[in-house]
Amino acid sequence: MEKNFNPIIETTDDNLLIYDAHIWAEEKYKLFGGYCNIFTTGMRGKWDVLVYIDLFSGPGYCKIKETGRIIKSSPLIALSLPVKFDVYIFCDLDKNVVETLKKRVLKELTTQKVHFLNVDSNKNIQEIKDLIPSHTKSKRVLSFCFADPFDLNLHFNTIQHLSTNKLMDLLILQAYFMDAKRNYENYIDEDNEKISKYLGDYEWRDKFKNSSFFPNNFVQFISNTYDDKMKTLNYLDSLKNCIKIPVKNVPLYYLTFYTKHIRGQDFYKKVQEYADDQLKLL
Repeated sequence: MEKNFNPIIETTDDNLLIYDAHIWAEEKYKLFGGYCNIFTTGMRGKWDVLVYIDLFSGPGYCKIKETGRIIKSSPLIALSLPVKFDVYIFCDLDKNVVETLKKRVLKELTTQKVHFLNVDSNKNIQEIKDLIPSHTKSKRVLSFCFADPFDLNLHFNTIQHLSTNKLMDLLILQAYFMDAKRNYENYIDEDNEKISKYLGDYEWRDKFKNSSFFPNNFVQFISNTYDDKMKTLNYLDSLKNCIKIPVKNVPLYYLTFYTKHIRGQDFYKKVQEYADDQLKLL
């Protein structure tokens, strides 16, 4: 891993769309960028094609509310790596976001193959998957997918479909505290399908009520259930970072890593250690 690579890349206002973010987003990007870095440096030469997929890409810049500084977000961090991916697939439902990201990517002067999709990742996953080169004996393809939704709007079927017959690591923002816990009363209602789609299980309410987690540990139930579902796709035990509001120590979400190979777990554990050391310096 190139330890000189710092994923927190400050930039300037270019008068285009910028998402607002809080200071704890920097912890997310430390982990994300750290894994991108170790992934490409460690796998370059061992694989013919390295692919990056961003299911909720955003416009590429965010402004930290607490400090006012503007930093690159996931798409442009991934394009700033010392050792780059070969193929980039950026997806977002908002047309303005996609057009803004295109303009910023053009300024990077990248020679990599870059795809921009103005799509709903949950509804157009086959279109996204079709852009991933096929893995063959003569062309070995390895992918890394980052999913950073604002809430639990990521269907399990989306991940299942995307990763089937693909060699793919995943880093997923799981908004268990800022969405599931806060909206528990809404989600437990039989007419609400959000958790059913998130877990890929319409029987989850009965399972929750019959579990030891009912009624006070909704978050742990969802987290365990999701991890168990990922194991049915041949993913190993997850590695989680709980992102919290600094000082208040209030949990917001998990950033959760999934891989099918023990080496991926070893890589991410190194990133966790390194990111923790770097965050102490911020």
